[in-house]
Amino acid sequence: MALHRGGNEKERHLDEKEYARLALNPFFGEADPVGSMTSAPPRHRLPDRPLAPATAYQLVHDELMLDGNSRLNLATFVTTWMEPQAGVLMAECRDKNMIDKDEYPRTAELERRCVAMLADLWHAPDPSAAVGCSTTGSSEACMLAGMALKRRWMQRNADRYPSREARPNLVMGVNVQVCWEKFCAFWEVEARQVPMEGDRFHLDPEAAAALCDENTIGVVGVLGSTFDGSYEPVAALCSALDDLQERTGLDVPVHVDGASGAMVAPFLDEDLVWDFRLPRVSSINTSGHKYGLVYPGVGWALWRTAADLPEELVFRVNYLGGDMPTFALNFSRPGAQVVAQYYTFLRLGREGYRAVQQTARDVARGLAERIEAFGDFQLLTRGDDLPVFAFTTTPEVRRYDVFDVSRRLRERGWLVPAYTFPANREDLSVLRVVCRNGFSSDLAGLLMEDLGRLLPELRQQAAPLGRDESKSTAFHH
Repeated sequence: MALHRGGNEKERHLDEKEYARLALNPFFGEADPVGSMTSAPPRHRLPDRPLAPATAYQLVHDELMLDGNSRLNLATFVTTWMEPQAGVLMAECRDKNMIDKDEYPRTAELERRCVAMLADLWHAPDPSAAVGCSTTGSSEACMLAGMALKRRWMQRNADRYPSREARPNLVMGVNVQVCWEKFCAFWEVEARQVPMEGDRFHLDPEAAAALCDENTIGVVGVLGSTFDGSYEPVAALCSALDDLQERTGLDVPVHVDGASGAMVAPFLDEDLVWDFRLPRVSSINTSGHKYGLVYPGVGWALWRTAADLPEELVFRVNYLGGDMPTFALNFSRPGAQVVAQYYTFLRLGREGYRAVQQTARDVARGLAERIEAFGDFQLLTRGDDLPVFAFTTTPEVRRYDVFDVSRRLRERGWLVPAYTFPANREDLSVLRVVCRNGFSSDLAGLLMEDLGRLLPELRQQAAPLGRDESKSTAFHH
């Protein structure tokens, strides 16, 4: 989450009467006692007295009106629409603490069933032997998977670790989501990143294998790159690591970060081999709150067998009652999202998920083609993997850039992120569109109408306005 300072710099230096109180409409306040209809609470310290529930609600509600419309946010991968019945179930479960499995055994059972369903979906050799857990999202799931990789490496190298010569490393593409960089920083693992080259915007299997050595805890393959929506070649990566083992004896496991693709590929790309069908894949994560079609935040982490998750990382607590094993960074979190995930699995089934994801992919492909038809843009991807595509301006476009397009679309309510690519392709700036359930072909048509209206004005600019870092568009995973 974002870090915040205790109040805006301007507000901290203004007299509280002048600016640092919330504006209170007299209609919101209570008529009795006298003065409460216009007595506004402070912004940055607790009020002296309670507010009426309706007043507190209205103050918060009005401020949130300035947030963007989540359905028009084409930057985020996160689910922005669910059925009303799912919302009712979540409201019924919002007071249940997911960690307290003895008190809420049916919620724990639904979590177990979701793990079993995912193990079957991802072709675990023996789904009953696979182990897994829910998390607050893919970031926590990746942290847990990374911890398991590191601990297994430590066990294999107990005679050398810790020592200066035995510093663990993790190999990944430079295109990974920032949670992997966080993992390496937090758990003191060297991040070895395969850079982008030319038109290759994700990991190269041979280059990844070349970065591995006796201190490599694993290699991360991404099924659906944040930057352009493309799948990384997980099978080719495993093959390259098989060759490495044959030459050197190094046995390097693979973790598949399937934050989005692990809930798309099983339904739309059934012949693509990326999951537990590959013996070298030891663990997989996904975000239930992305293409798992659940509101944030819920993720899932699964391991091929119990042996892939070191027992010493699993804790058992009895002070909530019972003796249930847990593997998590968080302790308390709501069970509502897990219940919503089980509801969605039941509600849709394989055919329902296939229909939803195919619709999203069809919208992405159609929208990509229509954007290309303007003639001002060239596509990097077309929505053929994730229902996501990235595009940039053609070399002939000199009067505006992708940041100008993003700024102008924001004026119409659309959030389409513009950003630069990482090392070796920092020269490339792109726009990215994420098509999710709820972003219909009708909404795509409205986006095209707005873009079509803006382009003639952008073409008349004298030059690009340049990237303003203080107002740069957001980049979300």
